[in-house]
Amino acid sequence: MELLIGIAIVVVVIALLIPQAVKIVREYQRLVVFRLGRLLGAKGPGLTLLIPFVDRAVWVDLREFFIEIPRQDSITKDNAPISIDFIIFSKVIDPVMSVVQVQNFVGAAQGIATTTLRAVVGDIMLDDVLAKREEINQVLRAKLDEVTSRWGVKVTNVEIREIIPPPSVQEAMTRQMSAERTRRAIVTEAEGNKAAAITVAEGNKQAAILNAEGDRQAAILRAEGFALALTKIFEAAREVDAKTMSLQYLETLKQLGASPATKFVIPMEFTNLLAGILASAGRSFGGEERTG
Repeated sequence: MELLIGIAIVVVVIALLIPQAVKIVREYQRLVVFRLGRLLGAKGPGLTLLIPFVDRAVWVDLREFFIEIPRQDSITKDNAPISIDFIIFSKVIDPVMSVVQVQNFVGAAQGIATTTLRAVVGDIMLDDVLAKREEINQVLRAKLDEVTSRWGVKVTNVEIREIIPPPSVQEAMTRQMSAERTRRAIVTEAEGNKAAAITVAEGNKQAAILNAEGDRQAAILRAEGFALALTKIFEAAREVDAKTMSLQYLETLKQLGASPATKFVIPMEFTNLLAGILASAGRSFGGEERTG
């Protein structure tokens, strides 16, 4: 009976000691082990064995984490009060230093971030604080990283979430935004009118070009028609035979004979034509006599 009780006690003790002695460290974790108060170093990942009641382990998470910094009131270089809140993104790069060098990293980081923010904003004008947010983020990150690096923690990024200027500045910004919207509306309307005028002018130009081209083609066609008519008339005149022309000249001679004038100037061409007519008439009469 006593043997069974002893075995049961041993089993219970082993069951209690196994969780204390065997640790499974994940890939993103490390165990910083102290043995009787002395630092042994970081263990993991994987299976890690500890001596119960002798070794003490501190878990360290290597994943990136963020710290929210509450809204802080600061004074800019031109003495304007301003409220800023931001987020710090950090990760542990040295597990041992993050345990040995700082007791409460989150609290220490918040304190450093507050003082650093006021120092940075105090060297910048209000307009630059509102316009150069990204530059302020970079300056804050660099200054915070200088301090936290000795704790084995690296500040990877700083993001300002909100900047609240004084009420007077907010009112001035509202008026400026309204004026800017009005200006943009006027510019947009003017550009639209300009585009419409250009379109109308371009259309008128194209219409004038087309009208001029139509007039030119019509003039060309009329000239070609007139030339064609003259050509036809010339060809028709060439087909008129000599007898027809002779009759016309005789009619003209008859009208001259009826005139009271006693002297006439007859062109050489007319005399040649009369000679031809008489020769033709002689041939005609000679033929008739031989026939008789």
